[in-house]
Amino acid sequence: MTQQQGELRVALIQADIQLGDPEANHQHMQSLLERAVEQYPDLGLAVLPEMWNTGYALEQIHELADPEGEYSRAWLSAFAKKHQISIVGGSIAEKRNDQIYNTMYAYDREGREVTRYDKLHLFRLMDEEKYLQPGAEPEIFELENGLTVGASICYDIRFPELARTLALNGAKALIVPAEWPKPRLHHWRTLLTARAIENQMYVIACNRVGMGGDTEFFGHSLIIDPWGEIVAEGGEGEEIVTGMICPSLVDEVRGRIPVFEDRRPGLYFGKK
Repeated sequence: MTQQQGELRVALIQADIQLGDPEANHQHMQSLLERAVEQYPDLGLAVLPEMWNTGYALEQIHELADPEGEYSRAWLSAFAKKHQISIVGGSIAEKRNDQIYNTMYAYDREGREVTRYDKLHLFRLMDEEKYLQPGAEPEIFELENGLTVGASICYDIRFPELARTLALNGAKALIVPAEWPKPRLHHWRTLLTARAIENQMYVIACNRVGMGGDTEFFGHSLIIDPWGEIVAEGGEGEEIVTGMICPSLVDEVRGRIPVFEDRRPGLYFGKK
């Protein structure tokens, strides 16, 4: 298929993650990213899953986390620059000031770091709040082709206030690295589709596969357009999920159904 002007090819690296083995996970992500750029010469943006360096090995996370993200950041930056693609590096377990964060980094085609985002909402069902520190503020960053991106990690999508805040501040896409487990596939697809429709934005969500301890992860990484239509969806195994997005479609959809102009925020927040 011929790439149209303004379009951007996105690849979601739907990978298995080895619990508690950062070295093996780095090597595996390197291999999958190399496969993606080889298979798709027009690739513009690659997205990795959540906590890909360690998985949820939380009881050992202080020993496993990447100090200041230095190793992961250097590798992601170098790969982006070498292959001239943008990368949202999923998220990693990062040690900072002797605290552990679930942190997303993004890089442009020149290898410049354009954002660092710490997951705001910690997921109690996987004991995140016992081992990790929550982030302090939302993040919006710029990539190519006029794409302004809002950052979100996994459980964050259950909080529509965050996605709406990002959209109101100019985000045209929501990028969501995740370790979203079975059996909640219906929640995953429904919440992501709702975030796309209600905010008239692209949702680009990369979930992992495989087993993490006793927890099974189902993949189904998704690219959803501002109408809520699915552009691409993965299966339940390891794969590179790819699709085209066009940032100008966001402006078209927002122009046809002027949701943001018709908001009445003064009525929404008078009562809790």
